[in-house]
Amino acid sequence: MNLPDFTKFEEHTKIFFKDKVLLKQAFVHRSYLNENPSDGLAHNERLEFLGDAVLELAVTDYLFHKYPDKTEGELTSYRSSLVNSQIISDVATTLGMNDYLLLSRGEAKDVGKARNYILANTFEAFLGAVYLDRGYKVAGDFVARTLFALLDEIIAKKLFKDAKSTIQEFSQEKENVTPVYKVLRESGPDHDKHFTVGVFFGAELVAEGSGQSKQEAEQKAAQAGIRARNWKN
Repeated sequence: MNLPDFTKFEEHTKIFFKDKVLLKQAFVHRSYLNENPSDGLAHNERLEFLGDAVLELAVTDYLFHKYPDKTEGELTSYRSSLVNSQIISDVATTLGMNDYLLLSRGEAKDVGKARNYILANTFEAFLGAVYLDRGYKVAGDFVARTLFALLDEIIAKKLFKDAKSTIQEFSQEKENVTPVYKVLRESGPDHDKHFTVGVFFGAELVAEGSGQSKQEAEQKAAQAGIRARNWKN
C-alpha cells in the first residue's frame, strides 16, 4: 500500500520530524498491520499512551499558572472539559489527520463514533511522537496552538459545568421536581448509534437532545432544558 505524503502534514503543523518513521507510526492503527505486515511499521498504541501523559501535563501546567486562585476541583473540571475524546477528535479533524490515517479496509469504512475515537487516539499518538522526536517544548507549544483557545472559550461560557447537575439543582430549587431522562428515539447500526433523549419534569417533556451515546444525548437534553427554562448557570 502506498503511504500518504506526510511532508504536507509537517508543513501544515510546522513540526518537521528528524525521524520520519516515528511520524508515520503515529498514524498506524492496529488493524492496518493485519493487512500490511510487510510495511515494517509498528502500531501507534504505545505512542498514544505517552502522548496522553504529555497532553495532560501541558494542559495541567497551563491551568495551574493561568488560574492561581482556582481550587483543585475547579482545575480538574476545566481539564476534563478539554481533554476528552470528542474535542480532541474535532481538533484532529481540523488538522487534517483523517487524510493520513493508516487503517484496514474495514476500519476505513467506519465513520461516526468509531472514527472519532481513532482520531482522538491518533492526536495523542502524534503528540507522543513529537515529544520523542522534538522534545517537550515543541510538544507543549503544539498543544497550546491547537487547544488552549478552545479551553478559554469553554471556561468563558461555563461549558465545563455538568448540565445534568445544573438542571437538577435548578429544577429542585424552583419547581420541586427531579428531572427524569427517557430515550425517545434511536437509530443507526451498532457501531454508529444515534440517540434522542428527552428530559422530563414529571409528565412534562421539557427538552430533547441527541448524541452518539445515551450519556451525550442526556447532557444535550439537559443543556436544552436549561435554555428552555431560561435558567442561568
